[in-house]
Amino acid sequence: MQDPKHTLSHVIPIELDGSIWFRSGRQNWGSEKRMALLTAISEEGSISAAARKIGLSYKAAWDAVDTMNNLAGEPLVLRSTGGQRGGGASLTARAQELIQLYQLLNKEHERFMARLAAVSSSSSRNLELIQNMMVQTSARNKLAGTVVRVKHGAVNDEVVLDLGGGIEIVSSITSESVQNLALRQGRRALAFIKASSVMVGLPGGELKLSARNQLPGRICRIVKGAVNAEASIELPGGQVLAAVLSMESLAALDLREQQEAYAIFKASSVMMGVLD
Repeated sequence: MQDPKHTLSHVIPIELDGSIWFRSGRQNWGSEKRMALLTAISEEGSISAAARKIGLSYKAAWDAVDTMNNLAGEPLVLRSTGGQRGGGASLTARAQELIQLYQLLNKEHERFMARLAAVSSSSSRNLELIQNMMVQTSARNKLAGTVVRVKHGAVNDEVVLDLGGGIEIVSSITSESVQNLALRQGRRALAFIKASSVMVGLPGGELKLSARNQLPGRICRIVKGAVNAEASIELPGGQVLAAVLSMESLAALDLREQQEAYAIFKASSVMMGVLD
């Protein structure tokens, strides 16, 4: 088995990428794939041959042609019948102009992306952070980490995620989900935990809990509501977990800001996600 520390240092970097689309109103119709289709039709003289060349089905190719013809307001592809080859397809002058314009713009776009890549070459960690921040979920708590262990079971698997700062959390999800997400040692992943699934515990005493995740930290913020309160617990690595508890529990525990506390949640309460 690979050394987890060695694996963590070889995380695949995030790369900038992009493509040009032509848009008509709210509909994108001139994508890279469709421009490639027009070019292939010009070269092959046949929609079926062009579709095979760029990996489209015949129906998908014709659907794309119909869309482009309709949105352009005039034919871009003309279909001919008869002749020695039994018919074919050709591009109108407007379509040829469109291809030339796309190729010109694409070259400029490639140069622009190369400049962006040069600027961001030393900022891959920040790019990853931006990518993580763009994920929208209903779960209050979202944590990013690296898979360090996967323990396979008959139905469910246990996935251990390293959050950094010496903090690990355990997620219990189905074996099918582990396979679908391609979760394995060294893979970057996201963990989602609802605030209602996080319990707050205080240090001291001999109370033992079955919950797999019992993370030490300190209460950095308490927001009181009419019925419930939200206590935010800052972990040693700087991550913050929010927990929702009743006003009665808040008073019974006498929780205060800067107080040491534990964020406690079951492994089954941790949902997993990946970005690719």
